[in-house]
Amino acid sequence: MLPPEPPPLPALTRAEGEFIDSYLEVIDLLGRINPTRAAGTYSGLRAAQALVGKATRLRDALTLMHSRGESELHCATLTRALRVLDGERRAGLVSMPPPEDI
Repeated sequence: MLPPEPPPLPALTRAEGEFIDSYLEVIDLLGRINPTRAAGTYSGLRAAQALVGKATRLRDALTLMHSRGESELHCATLTRALRVLDGERRAGLVSMPPPEDI
């Protein structure tokens, strides 16, 4: 049996799509760097090195939106897009894990 199909992505401008994609890439890298979840220094080092390029891509997407007059973010639409793209789980990897029961 196949898992249920996720809801469709909301309509986004190309710049909004680039913004969401870049944001999630940054979040993924921060999750790999998170010292409470990392297993070794090498993967954290590689993620930190890649973070610069992904942050630049994120900045460029926001710059493009701003230069086109998109001065406000449509939070509800972007939130729906992040949920469809598993943003809650991915952002959770940046935070502290729950405490272990003692």
